[in-house]
Amino acid sequence: MARLLTIQRTTVPFGERDHYFQRLAESKAHYASADCTFWVFEETSLPGAFVEFTESNDADKLMKAHATAPHPVLDPARIYHETEIP
Repeated sequence: MARLLTIQRTTVPFGERDHYFQRLAESKAHYASADCTFWVFEETSLPGAFVEFTESNDADKLMKAHATAPHPVLDPARIYHETEIP
């Protein structure tokens, strides 16, 4: 099964953190309903520096999910695919 993902980096000022987490909850619900997985990681040594990952096993599904997302992704066409390690 193919594994495809997109990556987006975001820096959030402390005063906007609550609003950002509300947006994340909306995004997580959206991607779940589109049969995609959505993760967010925060850099341990730099609070407010986040990396968002969206994964699917189908490129069309992933692109459609981004096209209808409640918050736009900066470069939704930049899709990474899992690579076999020989």
